[in-house]
Amino acid sequence: MLSDKIITWNEAVDPRAGIENARTLFVETFGTEPTGVWSAPGRVNIIGEHVDYNGGPCLPIALPHRAYIAVSMRNDRRIRLVSPQTREQIDELDLDQIGPRGSEYEVTTWAAYLAGVAWAFERAGYGPLQGFDAALWSCVPRGGGLSSSAALECAMAVALDDLGDFGIAGTVQAPHDEGRKILVDLCRRAENEIAGANTGGLDQTASLRCRAGHALALDCRDMSVAHIPFDLASEDLALLVIDTRAAHSLADGQYGQRRADSEEAARILGVNLLVEAEDVEAATRVLSEVGADSQRLVQRTRHVISEIARTRAFIDVLTQGPLEGERLYVAGALMNDSHDSLRDDYEVSCEELDVAVAAARAAGAYGARMTGGGFGGSAIALVRLNEAEKVARTVARAYADRGWESPHFLTAIAGAPAGRDI
Repeated sequence: MLSDKIITWNEAVDPRAGIENARTLFVETFGTEPTGVWSAPGRVNIIGEHVDYNGGPCLPIALPHRAYIAVSMRNDRRIRLVSPQTREQIDELDLDQIGPRGSEYEVTTWAAYLAGVAWAFERAGYGPLQGFDAALWSCVPRGGGLSSSAALECAMAVALDDLGDFGIAGTVQAPHDEGRKILVDLCRRAENEIAGANTGGLDQTASLRCRAGHALALDCRDMSVAHIPFDLASEDLALLVIDTRAAHSLADGQYGQRRADSEEAARILGVNLLVEAEDVEAATRVLSEVGADSQRLVQRTRHVISEIARTRAFIDVLTQGPLEGERLYVAGALMNDSHDSLRDDYEVSCEELDVAVAAARAAGAYGARMTGGGFGGSAIALVRLNEAEKVARTVARAYADRGWESPHFLTAIAGAPAGRDI
């Protein structure tokens, strides 16, 4: 039997504690009270993986796990940044000396995710900005594929929006959705150009535009959204997140290669985005004739087209009513098929993810799949609420049998978007 110590639950901190942690770090570091504290959530994608940059639909929820940032403006152009991991050496930058990766003023530390947002604000015409001091404290698991970097960016974005009195985002209670789309673009530009990760806009959209108690049906062709009620606990269900603890990075080239494959397939098929290529068999016939890369491009395209269809079907299931009876089994099957496609056709899974998914299914999960960019990170499992711990123990046992570090677990509850806390 596994001891209780084997199972590590990584649940979100109470928002009041997150606010106080950021505020305290700010005061201890800079010697004054911050003007305010803002926060933004991580996200988990229920289904719709690697289709955002192909124009397809995605279905994320915002997590209750948030990045909290305490901020005060300065009277110069300096930025000073601190986190619990860097409190012994404050990161200092100049707003006039921040540039994209590969340029003279590239930012190579974690500060790129915060300073990059300020850079993007000014490039979009919001400014010039004053410098600022900022203290970050986050409970979004790092490296777990749960958008810890997007949470940093989006917390910084709503803070700069408020402190600059730009009025872009509105409040959590009364969000300006069109303005939040602007902030999504700024945060995505910061991640793409300053941090050097060639991601789509799914993560930032979830962090800025989700609503508590709802899943976000996002159409990545035009970034339009629909909010679908998503309260699994009321249906005696839970979405168990399994943080595999396997190394995870979107800036290591693999993610970019998958995106390049998709773009090449779309070019060959004569479409702008693969969302326009709805016939798998027709696409396969065309791509099979391109030579050495044909098999790879067929596999990538097959995943994208089938994942788009699965995501649309899952959204339909949710809109039809509670996840019960046949709808529950259909939802689980769609999740299972999604993982198998990501593993076999898109080739973004890894052994740790596959073992977690297989163990969760064997323990009675209705469906399980990797989530996020892949190559590590997290898996999710749709389970009965009272069986979440049993499933977690089964996964942990499978890891222990292989001599691996135990995964961490959390239950995903649809949380609120980015905004000001105090």
